[in-house]
Amino acid sequence: MPSTSSYTSPVRAGARFVTQRLMMKPLVWSITDVTVLGRERLRGVDPPVVVVSNHSSHLDTPLILGSLPRRLSRLIATGAAVDYFFDVKWRSFVTSLFFNLFPIDRSGLRGKRGMATTLLDKGVPLLIYPEGTRSRTGEMAPFKAGPAALCISRDVACLPIGLVGAHEAMPYGKNWPVRGRPPVYVNLGAPLRAEEDEKVPEFAARMAKEVRSLVDEATQYRADDQGRNRG
Repeated sequence: MPSTSSYTSPVRAGARFVTQRLMMKPLVWSITDVTVLGRERLRGVDPPVVVVSNHSSHLDTPLILGSLPRRLSRLIATGAAVDYFFDVKWRSFVTSLFFNLFPIDRSGLRGKRGMATTLLDKGVPLLIYPEGTRSRTGEMAPFKAGPAALCISRDVACLPIGLVGAHEAMPYGKNWPVRGRPPVYVNLGAPLRAEEDEKVPEFAARMAKEVRSLVDEATQYRADDQGRNRG
């Protein structure tokens, strides 16, 4: 069984609290204008859960971790592409310190599901991007089946999140957000559970539909927000 000691260590969790909440969040919130929606939907939600979101920017993970309540973000482990984040030692060390990374391949969770299931069995919540990679255009791609399969096999809830504005704030290929504190929106959804006899592809499609709905909701909120500011 894969070791989970580094993911559940109170010492490392304390170090991540410092890096995430006292360093990373103030930085990201100072260079972007962040609005968090849907906090009330997380009342009563406890780990383990599988957090899923659309993915179009390197800002996505800091935004999500900074928006989740401490009870969910304290031990959360973030799935990261093994061919990008784990190919260089210094990058693996730094990003693991900030994000509690565990490796997945870009096809989903093939060959790495043992670590993901072990972490969930230990009560560690996971953050996984079901598209498998960042969007080049900001448009959401179809969801891969891995996160849905994890939820069904471990009988845990999916926590959907919709992000709006992150791609415009820091497009693919950029190493720093654009100037002027661009607005970004993090829309936290209510937890989803697989229905009785629901198959993995069906649950994956329902997860994607919910994330799209959250994106649409946040997009409308942004339009209304801009209208209020103009008025």
